[in-house]
Amino acid sequence: MNELSLHILDICQNSIKADSTLVEITINEDLKNNTYEILIKDNGKGMDKRTLSEVSDPFFTTRTTRKVGLGISLFKMAAELSDGSFKIDSTVDVGTVVHAVFGHNHINRAPLGVIEDTISILCLNETDIDITYTHNYNDACYVFSTAEVKEVLDGIPFTDYNVIMWIKNNIKDGLTSIKKEEE
Repeated sequence: MNELSLHILDICQNSIKADSTLVEITINEDLKNNTYEILIKDNGKGMDKRTLSEVSDPFFTTRTTRKVGLGISLFKMAAELSDGSFKIDSTVDVGTVVHAVFGHNHINRAPLGVIEDTISILCLNETDIDITYTHNYNDACYVFSTAEVKEVLDGIPFTDYNVIMWIKNNIKDGLTSIKKEEE
């Protein structure tokens, strides 16, 4: 995967399969400390210690449709190749936290990619799950919350074309805005 947003989508799909009702995605870009941090937290089933110890092995998967699970191992490798780190914490019946740190200006750090598409895909497919996306750029912050959007929509579905386009544009404009604030 050559974009971080695709890694985020993959991890969030794991959260969805773990029966999460809330997925929190946080990206912290700290130019001063040269860090690019991605934190994905869910309230799903969690993993036992055995599963947690094997989850980053590419030849381990809980899926029955195939015998390999490359998503987490590729995300871990992407972080480590950019002088970063990778960690997963999980507790059964509490949830899972995936934490990846990258060197912000490292040549091997993949670009974020089209995060508004990632969030939109999650919104379109998983209307029963609340997703919060927070993006910090130095001292500026943008937050998108499906729970807040659902209140405003008052029953209008996320599958409505105008809603999904508004979500994409809101995220794109929000990220542009926080980066301009810092300049």
